[in-house]
Amino acid sequence: MRSGSSWSLARRILALQAVVLFVVLAGLLAAVLVDSDAETERATGERVASIAAAVASSPDVVDAVTAPQPAGAEISGPSAVMQPYAESVRTSTATDFIVIMTPEGVRYTHPDPTQIGGTYLGNRAAALAGGVGIETYTGTLGPSVRAIVPVEQDGTVVALVSVGVTVDHINELTNRRLLYLGLIALGALAVGVAGSLIIARWVRRQTLGMGPKELARLFTYYDSVLASVHEGMVLLDAKGTITSINAEGRRLLGLGDAAIGRTPAEAGLPAHLAAMIVDPESLTDELVLSAERVLVITRRPVEVRGTVVGAVVTLRDHTELDALTGELDRVQVFSEALRAQAHESANRMHAVISLIELGETDHALSFAVEEMQTAQRLADRVLEGVGNPAMAALLLAKSAQGAERGIDVTVRAGSYLPPHAAPDPELVTIVGNLLDNGFDVLTTVAPTDGPRSIKVGLDVLGATIPGAEGVGGGPPRPDPPGRRRRCRPARAVRADHRDRHRPRADPRPGPVGVQPGLVDQVGQGAGR
Repeated sequence: MRSGSSWSLARRILALQAVVLFVVLAGLLAAVLVDSDAETERATGERVASIAAAVASSPDVVDAVTAPQPAGAEISGPSAVMQPYAESVRTSTATDFIVIMTPEGVRYTHPDPTQIGGTYLGNRAAALAGGVGIETYTGTLGPSVRAIVPVEQDGTVVALVSVGVTVDHINELTNRRLLYLGLIALGALAVGVAGSLIIARWVRRQTLGMGPKELARLFTYYDSVLASVHEGMVLLDAKGTITSINAEGRRLLGLGDAAIGRTPAEAGLPAHLAAMIVDPESLTDELVLSAERVLVITRRPVEVRGTVVGAVVTLRDHTELDALTGELDRVQVFSEALRAQAHESANRMHAVISLIELGETDHALSFAVEEMQTAQRLADRVLEGVGNPAMAALLLAKSAQGAERGIDVTVRAGSYLPPHAAPDPELVTIVGNLLDNGFDVLTTVAPTDGPRSIKVGLDVLGATIPGAEGVGGGPPRPDPPGRRRRCRPARAVRADHRDRHRPRADPRPGPVGVQPGLVDQVGQGAGR
């Protein structure tokens, strides 16, 4: 799914982060530049003021400006003493000029000796008043930041000292600092772009290279599919946590919005159902009994580049179909039993007709009456012994069916199943399937020429077949410890009665054809 735009979400994030990072760094550099100029001028003013104060307080300077000088040497005399001192201090302090002057502004010292004796260019009022003056002024060396302080003796201003740094020198220092800041900013930009690339690649992997429109369209389709499918759908992440569930899934499982973000077990599902939903293996049309329904579950893992990132579980309501299948099974059981009884009745009727044709009317009458009485006594004895009418009817029908196939069906002594001990339809289905399995074993899987019989034992806990005589088998082997027996697919339940006369590989009789959940339902009914 690709849109017309070649800009994926990852590229958009990378471009946005790069632009934001560049703008932030440029703004920081501009702010540092503006603040650096003002801060540098302020710091330079304070520095030259402290240097000027130190020079003004030097005893050599005080002595030189107050010592008597011969006529005509009022400037040259002190200058000869102070010029070397001033230049030495200027060099050591990295300033551009140190000018010592008279209160009237006549220079004693200057970096340019030709300017000695000239008039100082700048404000002297603050210094003459005994204070410190700091200003930016254009003098003989160009614009400079300078400070001027008084040289006092006994409270009288006897000279002035001015120390300054040219603006060009200040700008040179500022540019050097900006170069360092620029290099730091470029390094930060490089690190930021590298981090953005890493994030962009991660986003690209997570979004499969799709752009915002593609993601929005995909989410719309995804939401529409979840809402429109008639099957329940549950989406899980790699940890088995429910990330989404559609309306049909909520209805079938009895869950609400609170289930999102929880595992199936934490959401309150039965343990066997929760285990099947989070089972890492693929499942196809597995039958499972929930609290109120028979569900068919299909589970498929979701893989991205070979890594399992979650699973999709679909649910179908099999309750009504299961009930219809069970009803069909019961009808088929009785239909086959009636067919067997009809076959026996036809044989007996032929015998009666033949006796009548032979003139043995009395014999024919006694034979018919005896057969009817025998059948009625058998029905009464079975009903009295078993107790449950539906089960008695099933056993009579299966007895006739077994007799047709040469198998005796007997009820174990002491068997009794009270009426309404369990739901009749489920009992008929379970016991009927068990007897059919026994017939299959004795006639198809392991046939024998000797006597063949099946003994049925009934009590309030259900029905059992202790053994099928005539074969070397017995009851089904129990599952090994730790092995979980799974429900058979729905198609197997419907196929059992149609295919039960085909040979089976396992010679031991097993409960084939019993719908999952019926045994649980019978157990619940017996416990009431």
